[in-house]
Amino acid sequence: MAGAGVREFKRRIRSVKSTQQITKAMKMVAAAKLRRAQEAAESSRPYNETLKGTLARLAAVSFDVRHPLLVKREDVRKVGYIVVTADRGLCGGYNTNIIKMANQAMAEDERKVETGIIAVGRKARDFYRKRSSLEAEFINLGDKISYADAREVAQYVINAYENEEFDEVYLVYARFVNILRQIPTVTRLLPLEPPTETEGKEGHQVDYIYEPSAEDILLALLPRYIGSQIYNSMLEGKASEHGARMTAMGSATENAGEIINNLTLVMNKVRQAAITDEILDIVGGAEALKK
Repeated sequence: MAGAGVREFKRRIRSVKSTQQITKAMKMVAAAKLRRAQEAAESSRPYNETLKGTLARLAAVSFDVRHPLLVKREDVRKVGYIVVTADRGLCGGYNTNIIKMANQAMAEDERKVETGIIAVGRKARDFYRKRSSLEAEFINLGDKISYADAREVAQYVINAYENEEFDEVYLVYARFVNILRQIPTVTRLLPLEPPTETEGKEGHQVDYIYEPSAEDILLALLPRYIGSQIYNSMLEGKASEHGARMTAMGSATENAGEIINNLTLVMNKVRQAAITDEILDIVGGAEALKK
């Protein structure tokens, strides 16, 4: 019976070691993907900030500009939420935290309006599809996010807003800080409020000449700004996903090592107890023969 117990422990140790090899490999893959995703996210930030600054300068010199994306509606009946998650799991609480943040934002809206979800990622799609609040889904985008993917999402949102399917649109994603920290973030996307220049006021101000006009350029850049915001959030989300998966798989590998050590310790105790019992049986038999 003792031999059967030792064999069971060996089987469990082999199983845990196999799992440990998988988690270790997934950590290494996530680390390689994270490097590329982080570079993409960081390289998109200067463009996004420059575009934001350009819109701020244009808004400062443009008066009485009319555009559907700038129209604020007094009667808000339906609010859309773009929820950016991953297509896969095994990344700790990454997907759960984003969905929780979106649900919290909807619950804290005191207007009690109808909500609709635009899911970017399979995990958001799977969660909200069961709750009858899913308006659109964009899944299987892969690890290499392209601007075409973001533009497709942006075009859907712009059309929905202009057709008054949504009266407001919010963007929910994870902002990448570092491998260990990804911050779930909610920001309003529509109606647009052109950013204001709050930095760089101390230096020399350049008086730009706009051709054809500041108003025309502002109106042309507004849809591009929407696409840029969504694209940046998707890049930030992808970097956050790989960072969270790398951390989760590293923790899983360490936990598997602890389980193996504990199982080995218990197995050795069982084996030693079995050997002791056999020795006692032999000694007892020998003593019985002497009598």
